[in-house]
Amino acid sequence: MKNIGIEVKEPKKECNDPNCPFHGNLKVRGQMLEGRVVSAKMMRTVVVVRDYLHYNKKYERYEKRRGKYHVHAPDCLEIREGDLIKFMECRPISKTVSFVAIEKVRGD
Repeated sequence: MKNIGIEVKEPKKECNDPNCPFHGNLKVRGQMLEGRVVSAKMMRTVVVVRDYLHYNKKYERYEKRRGKYHVHAPDCLEIREGDLIKFMECRPISKTVSFVAIEKVRGD
Protein backbone atom coordinates (compact mmCIF):
# COMPACT_ATOMS: atom_id res chain seq x y z
CA MET A 1 0.00 0.00 0.00
CA LYS A 2 1.39 3.40 -0.91
CA ASN A 3 1.21 6.73 0.89
CA ILE A 4 -1.14 9.16 -0.90
CA GLY A 5 0.13 12.24 0.99
CA ILE A 6 -2.95 12.82 3.16
CA GLU A 7 -3.58 11.58 6.68
CA VAL A 8 -6.52 9.20 6.23
CA LYS A 9 -7.26 5.71 7.46
CA GLU A 10 -5.91 3.20 4.96
CA PRO A 11 -8.35 0.50 3.79
CA LYS A 12 -7.97 -2.97 5.29
CA LYS A 13 -9.00 -4.74 2.09
CA GLU A 14 -6.83 -5.10 -1.03
CA CYS A 15 -8.06 -4.29 -4.53
CA ASN A 16 -6.67 -4.43 -8.06
CA ASP A 17 -8.37 -1.26 -9.33
CA PRO A 18 -5.93 0.85 -11.43
CA ASN A 19 -7.84 4.01 -10.39
CA CYS A 20 -7.44 3.39 -6.65
CA PRO A 21 -5.22 5.98 -4.92
CA PHE A 22 -3.94 3.34 -2.46
CA HIS A 23 -3.39 0.27 -4.68
CA GLY A 24 -3.37 1.74 -8.20
CA ASN A 25 -1.52 4.65 -9.77
CA LEU A 26 -4.05 7.51 -9.46
CA LYS A 27 -2.73 10.69 -7.87
CA VAL A 28 -5.00 12.94 -5.77
CA ARG A 29 -4.79 16.73 -5.77
CA GLY A 30 -6.88 19.83 -5.18
CA GLN A 31 -9.80 20.05 -2.81
CA MET A 32 -10.93 17.50 -0.24
CA LEU A 33 -14.69 17.38 0.38
CA GLU A 34 -17.11 15.37 2.52
CA GLY A 35 -20.59 14.19 1.58
CA ARG A 36 -23.29 11.53 1.79
CA VAL A 37 -23.69 8.76 -0.80
CA VAL A 38 -27.18 8.87 -2.32
CA SER A 39 -26.74 6.36 -5.15
CA ALA A 40 -24.39 3.41 -5.62
CA LYS A 41 -25.96 1.84 -8.70
CA MET A 42 -23.09 2.42 -11.13
CA MET A 43 -20.07 0.17 -11.39
CA ARG A 44 -17.30 1.59 -9.13
CA THR A 45 -18.97 5.04 -9.16
CA VAL A 46 -21.23 6.65 -6.57
CA VAL A 47 -23.25 9.87 -6.49
CA VAL A 48 -22.44 12.05 -3.48
CA VAL A 49 -24.50 15.01 -2.22
CA ARG A 50 -22.77 17.78 -0.30
CA ASP A 51 -24.86 20.36 1.59
CA TYR A 52 -23.25 23.69 2.38
CA LEU A 53 -24.10 27.28 3.30
CA HIS A 54 -23.50 30.23 0.95
CA TYR A 55 -23.44 33.82 2.22
CA ASN A 56 -25.78 36.23 0.39
CA LYS A 57 -24.37 39.77 0.65
CA LYS A 58 -27.57 41.56 -0.34
CA TYR A 59 -29.71 40.03 2.40
CA GLU A 60 -26.80 39.46 4.85
CA ARG A 61 -27.87 35.87 5.44
CA TYR A 62 -26.77 32.38 4.62
CA GLU A 63 -28.67 30.19 2.18
CA LYS A 64 -28.57 26.42 1.91
CA ARG A 65 -27.08 24.98 -1.25
CA ARG A 66 -26.47 21.47 -2.47
CA GLY A 67 -23.91 20.01 -4.85
CA LYS A 68 -23.92 16.59 -6.54
CA TYR A 69 -20.66 14.88 -7.42
CA HIS A 70 -19.89 11.67 -9.31
CA VAL A 71 -17.13 9.97 -7.32
CA HIS A 72 -15.03 6.92 -8.21
CA ALA A 73 -15.36 4.33 -5.42
CA PRO A 74 -12.54 1.75 -5.26
CA ASP A 75 -13.54 -1.78 -4.24
CA CYS A 76 -11.29 -1.73 -1.15
CA LEU A 77 -13.39 0.95 0.60
CA GLU A 78 -16.70 -0.97 0.29
CA ILE A 79 -18.86 2.16 -0.07
CA ARG A 80 -22.65 1.74 0.03
CA GLU A 81 -25.67 4.01 -0.16
CA GLY A 82 -26.08 6.16 2.96
CA ASP A 83 -22.37 6.23 3.91
CA LEU A 84 -20.58 9.46 4.79
CA ILE A 85 -17.31 9.66 2.80
CA LYS A 86 -14.34 11.94 2.18
CA PHE A 87 -13.44 12.39 -1.46
CA MET A 88 -10.73 14.28 -3.26
CA GLU A 89 -10.12 15.76 -6.68
CA CYS A 90 -8.11 13.82 -9.26
CA ARG A 91 -7.57 13.77 -13.00
CA PRO A 92 -10.71 13.13 -15.09
CA ILE A 93 -11.50 9.40 -15.03
CA SER A 94 -14.51 9.71 -17.35
CA LYS A 95 -16.80 12.40 -18.74
CA THR A 96 -18.43 13.18 -15.38
CA VAL A 97 -16.03 11.62 -12.81
CA SER A 98 -13.17 13.83 -11.54
CA PHE A 99 -13.21 12.85 -7.86
CA VAL A 100 -12.13 9.70 -6.01
CA ALA A 101 -13.19 8.43 -2.58
CA ILE A 102 -10.32 8.31 -0.08
CA GLU A 103 -12.00 7.45 3.23
CA LYS A 104 -15.24 6.07 4.63
CA VAL A 105 -16.03 8.33 7.61
CA ARG A 106 -19.24 6.66 8.80
CA GLY A 107 -21.14 3.70 7.41
CA ASP A 108 -24.79 2.85 7.97
